[in-house]
Amino acid sequence: MRICTKCVMDTTDSKITFDENGVCDHCNTYFSDILPKWNPDGIDESELYKLAEKIKQEGKGQDFDCIIGMSGGIDSSYLLYLAKEKLGLRPLVFHVDAGWNSQEAVNNIERLVDGLGLDLYTEVIDWEEMKDLQLSFFKAGVSHTDTPQDHAFFATMYKFASKHGVKNILTGGNYSTECIRNPLEWMYYQSDSRQLKDIHDKFGTRPLKRFPVTNILWHKVYLPYFKGIKVTRPLDYMKYNKEEATQLLENKFGYQRYPQKHFESRFTRFYEGYWLPAKFGYDTRKVQFSSLILTGQMTRDEALEQLKKPAMTEEQVRQEFEYIANKLGISVEELRGYFDAPNKTYRDYKSQQGIYDVGAKVLRAFGLEKGGKR
Repeated sequence: MRICTKCVMDTTDSKITFDENGVCDHCNTYFSDILPKWNPDGIDESELYKLAEKIKQEGKGQDFDCIIGMSGGIDSSYLLYLAKEKLGLRPLVFHVDAGWNSQEAVNNIERLVDGLGLDLYTEVIDWEEMKDLQLSFFKAGVSHTDTPQDHAFFATMYKFASKHGVKNILTGGNYSTECIRNPLEWMYYQSDSRQLKDIHDKFGTRPLKRFPVTNILWHKVYLPYFKGIKVTRPLDYMKYNKEEATQLLENKFGYQRYPQKHFESRFTRFYEGYWLPAKFGYDTRKVQFSSLILTGQMTRDEALEQLKKPAMTEEQVRQEFEYIANKLGISVEELRGYFDAPNKTYRDYKSQQGIYDVGAKVLRAFGLEKGGKR
């Protein structure tokens, strides 16, 4: 095991490289590709207000001038507050219920929406199809088991924007807490519809008639360049500090914080808190903490100390196994059987990786590549 001397990324990322000072390629990519075009202390905020004015102009005459995807997590929650209270926008709060909301997330969404006087639109994913697809990913043995939930989020929001002529989608994605990305082998592209369909074709038991499916060419090419639908990350225009944002929302709205990033979903809590590190050896806290270290929100020593402890206690793991198995309509023994089965990777199934590789080169060439979940 070798660990970076600047962050806490290590050789559980099999593709990691280190320079002569022991600094990893994740850190060096941050210094060479991200910092030159972004400042963790905030870009000139006049650009943020210019963005807001542009969104207002494009949304004139509409019931709302933008869509904000709302999971109940800290980033999307703070973005909602920023958009309404600081930028004067009229967002439609867009939530996708894929069946895994935690009670804390439900409470947080309700408190923010009510406190800000906004309208909430909720799209409920067909649970029987969602359940079948989720089980398919367990049976496939891949590490990116959370794909069905994330794919549903992306696809539903894009389709809504396209149908209703919404020109601006705002997301809570940001460099401040996501300047380091999950390695591809840990968390393959959630938007790869070819892989999603191939895994379901092999392991599913019912057709996906209502589950929303997107594809990379549709939402990366057709929607932005032919329909004029833009996805923007306003938090990149300002100094965004996760702890300060959380405290503000706690004080103003009674926001409930989560033990870890992405734990607003019961499934993601189980997946990132136990399944991924215990079955595959991939601890997403290393990515999250490393991002905070590079942006000055956490020390490396603090991160190393937290990583000494598992994300979940044995009792929590037992409870989550029972909850997930019961929700999926299987026994705990069957779920443990998937845990004990041989590990597979995204390479074992059909994919659109070639398209993503070309797209990444184009984005890098134009300085447009973003951080965060894939």
